[in-house]
Amino acid sequence: MQMALALAARGRGRTLPNPMVGAVVVREGRVVGRGWHEYYGGPHAEVNALDAAGDAARGATLYVTLEPCNHIGQTPPCTRRVLASGVRRVVVAAPDPNPGVTGGGNAYLRAQGLAVTTGVCAAEALRLNEAFNHFICKQRPFVTLKCAATLDGRIATRTGNSQWVTGEASRRYVHQLRQESAGIMVGINTVRADNPSLTTRIAGGAGVDPTRVILDTALSIDTGAKVLQQTSEAATIVVTGPDTPEGRRTAVQAAGGRLLAAPLKKGRIDLDWLMDHLGEMGMASLLIEGGGQVAGAALRAGIVDKLCLFYAPKLLCGDDGIPICGGPGPALMQDSLSVRIEKIHRFDDDLMVEAYPQGAPLPAGTD
Repeated sequence: MQMALALAARGRGRTLPNPMVGAVVVREGRVVGRGWHEYYGGPHAEVNALDAAGDAARGATLYVTLEPCNHIGQTPPCTRRVLASGVRRVVVAAPDPNPGVTGGGNAYLRAQGLAVTTGVCAAEALRLNEAFNHFICKQRPFVTLKCAATLDGRIATRTGNSQWVTGEASRRYVHQLRQESAGIMVGINTVRADNPSLTTRIAGGAGVDPTRVILDTALSIDTGAKVLQQTSEAATIVVTGPDTPEGRRTAVQAAGGRLLAAPLKKGRIDLDWLMDHLGEMGMASLLIEGGGQVAGAALRAGIVDKLCLFYAPKLLCGDDGIPICGGPGPALMQDSLSVRIEKIHRFDDDLMVEAYPQGAPLPAGTD
């Protein structure tokens, strides 16, 4: 199963809104077939592994990281292919989280006389597909907040300069995060300060760009901004307030931006409404890259599911730099947002804290 999980991870960034899945066929203690779900719309892992095994699959055991599908989607049901292969036993890591189909594949295979074992390496399998599991159950994107800061918690100097807080190894990893995300979101202040491309740059040039989401309440974006001028299959969505001038709307659309008028909450884009809308659009995961105002607003709104906080071995040695979170915080320490630290990674001299918010968002009145 560990081999199947490693195979599944090869599909990272290419399978959404489908899950990453790996499969291994074993006969008499020997691996006779391997496969993974390589890209959205392509054959599922079980099919690739069984095709690789051929006749050697008869009487074998199939290890698969996710319950085989028993419904027609982009491809035929995998359960039929499993039966046709002659496999006699199936070992499954995690059940399909889709409320409408959970357990159906396992039950069908058992009804057809196959031995089915479940729950092997379940925790690892669930974590691997945390974005898919969240999206399929809640119909909202799984939101990861990424920040890069000095050790004293500043993402930029008092002049707004932020290039570069962290080193090259950290920045390469951020592009992996982009590769794994269906969308990437920043605020208009980041666009003004950094003029980012918000594309995925992976060694070898095989990166998949996420859909760019720009929060711009007043629709003040420069029509020459890089996010509107990319040669990319991914769209740039500019999220505005409901009453922006028609002339500005026409200009931004002519520059290549897609406009999305959103309701406001206390004068800012209603992020909770936006997550629902992005979910309706099929966006399964979203990476928030900044800046401080957006990070603070996202955390206060309770839309963040995961944190990737990079810390560089640097100190600004002042209180006038830009903090990780902008906007008002709580009056009492007891009202702070608790997080569960999952792992600490090292990228050369930088540290990255991987954590998950715990409990409810900050109390009402802190925004």
